[in-house]
Formats: sequence, structure tokens, C-alpha cells
Amino acid sequence: MTLAIPPAARDALTRWLSHLSAIDNASPATVTAYRTDVACWMNFLARHRAEGYGLADLVTVPQTDLRAFMAAERGKGLASRSLARRLSAIKSFTHWLNDREGGDATVILSARAPRYKRSLPRPIPEAPARAMLTEVAVHPEAWIAARDQAVITLLYGCGLRISEALGLTAEASPLPDVLRVTGKGGKERLIPTLPVAQQAVAHYVALCPHDLAGGVLFRGARGGPLNPRIVAKTVELARERLGLPSSATPHAFRHSFATHLLGKGGDLRTIQTLLGHGSLSSTQVYTGVDTARIMEVYARAHPRA
Repeated sequence: MTLAIPPAARDALTRWLSHLSAIDNASPATVTAYRTDVACWMNFLARHRAEGYGLADLVTVPQTDLRAFMAAERGKGLASRSLARRLSAIKSFTHWLNDREGGDATVILSARAPRYKRSLPRPIPEAPARAMLTEVAVHPEAWIAARDQAVITLLYGCGLRISEALGLTAEASPLPDVLRVTGKGGKERLIPTLPVAQQAVAHYVALCPHDLAGGVLFRGARGGPLNPRIVAKTVELARERLGLPSSATPHAFRHSFATHLLGKGGDLRTIQTLLGHGSLSSTQVYTGVDTARIMEVYARAHPRA
């Protein structure tokens, strides 16, 4: 963020971000992303309007300024998806500011985001996903091998995000039949746990040489919290040994959890709850994955395909 942004605008941005964090319970990652998006908009206006601007100007922006901003971002090579997110952040900030400053924010609040094709999740097929549960457990130190297997089992068996798995405390062990998880935005959800996940965590805890009391469940080699990059590297090496594509990442196990449940007859509402999605539309992308798989099988097997 540069000093070109007027002090009043910088202060408004700080207050809005505090509101997002404290009132809306936005995650730190969301707050950081929105700070970048709105600061980019404010910096543009500071360059675009040599005379400067005030808070009222941020609300009543003319359409020519907004179009110029969108064109400038396109010129930098910003993809449609990223530009849509940037516009969403600007709209959210403007709506908040309009409630406090008044004015006519119609131009920004009615602006249409650029269209983009939403990419489908890339889950790991069922057989390779099962193979990965064994393949990740190859570290020469038995407790680390057990740790890696326990983490991946939770990602695939419970549909956890990597941050959720690594955020579990020692109190989660022994793993209960229903696990309480805190996800994005501090939202809690309850997830049934499979016996295989309970056994994997118990095996890791029994072998771990570090005192887990009062701290996180999963530890690094020296006893500190396990770094997600270590998990990503472990999965990368495992997928290379199995000849799987680069899309087989830790997060892909969460996609696999949802896709395989759907393929076995799970309903969308239940999967939405298990994943912690705030909107059903976020879960519906997995129907596209399943349809794509059906069409692939059809094209391969039908005699007239």
C-alpha cells in the first residue's frame, strides 16, 4: 500500500477490515486478500485523480473511473476470476462505507463482474487415493510415517482442509466418533469419523516422542507445529512414486472425499454440511465432476461413442 492513498481512505480501509474480522468473523486469509484488493482500487484512484479524493468520492465513483480501473487491471494480466474477486471486495467495502457516509453507490454496487468459467475440482480417483494412504507412510522414523498417514487419512476420511487438520489440538485424541472442527470464518461443524481415521491418529499418538499436552496434535520433527509445506512435500513425493498428476495435492483429498461420497449416493445437502460450505452452490461443483466421469465412461464404453 503506497502513501498515495489519502489518510481518510486508509483509515476507512483499516476500520472496515477490523469490522470484517471482529463482526463478520472473516478469516485472516480473507482479510489479507480484501486489503490487497481494496488498496489496489484506492491506489488507482489516487493516480487516476490528480486532485485527490475523499470518502464521499469513494462512494459516488463515476462509471468511467470504474471502467478505467477494470481495464487497467486487465492490462496487468489479471484473470477474470481474480478480477471478479477484486470487484467483490470493492463492492463489500463500498456498501459498508455507504452505510456510514451516505451518497449514491449505485455505480459500484450494480457493476457486473466479468464472466469466467469455473474450473471443476480435480479429485484423486478412488484406487489411487487409497494407495496414497499407504504410500505417504514411508519415512524412516516410524512416528513421522504414522503422523503423515494420520494427516492424510483425516483429509480424505473427513474432508478436512489442511489448515483444519493441522489446527486440531491434542484434546482431539483419542479421535471421537463425531469430531468438532472449526473451519473458515470460525464456523464450527460436526464430522463423523471412520474407525480407520481413529486408528491412524491413535497409532501416531502412541509413537510420537513429543509431549502433546496443551498443544497442537500434529508435530514437526523438532516438536513444533507441523508445517503444511511438509505435508505438501510428502504428498508430492508419494504421487511421483505412484505416477499421479500434479493435481494430487493435500487439498485434492478433500475434493476426493466429496466426489466419492456423491458417487456412492450421498446427497448434496449432507456433503455441504460435512464440508462446511456456506452456500450449496459451492458444493454443486462436485455434481459437474461426477457428470464428467459418467460421460467419460459412456464415451469409452458405448459401442457407438
